[in-house]
Amino acid sequence: MAKKNKCPECERCLPNWLAAFGDLMSLLLCFFVLLLSMSSMDAKKISEAIGSLSGAMSVLEGGTKTEISKRRIQESTPLETKDETSEAVNRITQAAMDANEMIDKGHGPAITVEEAQEGFVIELPASLLFKSGSATIENEDALLFLKRVALIVDELPNAMLVSVQGHTDNLAPGKDSVYKDNWELSSARAISVLQELILDGVDPKRISAAGFSEYTPLATNVTKAGREKNRRVELHFYGSKRDDEAKAKQSILDKATAE
Repeated sequence: MAKKNKCPECERCLPNWLAAFGDLMSLLLCFFVLLLSMSSMDAKKISEAIGSLSGAMSVLEGGTKTEISKRRIQESTPLETKDETSEAVNRITQAAMDANEMIDKGHGPAITVEEAQEGFVIELPASLLFKSGSATIENEDALLFLKRVALIVDELPNAMLVSVQGHTDNLAPGKDSVYKDNWELSSARAISVLQELILDGVDPKRISAAGFSEYTPLATNVTKAGREKNRRVELHFYGSKRDDEAKAKQSILDKATAE
């Protein structure tokens, strides 16, 4: 049998492992091309995600908008009101400390300022303001303190209202008093403080008065010290409910408009 000669024109064939490697690379390339073709790059979703992240950081409202929304302005407004109220509490507390030092009673209740759920409360001892069974303010230091309170009230937002509340102990006003019972006495004392604040410049539309007689005591009426603590006039500072209702209605209208 004759020996088969190699074709002189044929080049030397590639190694088997190189052919297998080339096939593998081709398959991998096809695989990644298929993955890329199946994936979709949604530019709108990416933009919304970036906007939401920025909005969570209080930079933007959301999406691609660059303006501050009405909702964010409304949410930030109460923070400013709280700051103003806190500053007013500090100033009134300082005024109360000054008044207590000038009075220098050395015994009995003093002027106190406490924060409440809706604002803050100033507690004025009745002995500082009035004589027994009377509703006439005669103490000059007390009048000076009320003038300072009126100046601070004038700087507070118009939505901040003042309620003057009179309180007594469980003893009757006495025979020498022009008031027949504690209801009349507590109401007259509250009105007396209200009128003084109005004379000092407080807007009458922002202030009201009420008498609670002996029925909201802070201490026992059995002891002399307890009765003295119960005889008081309180100035309650609180936000206007009408203003809150107006804000709620405005918020509902904004939401309805946005939808």
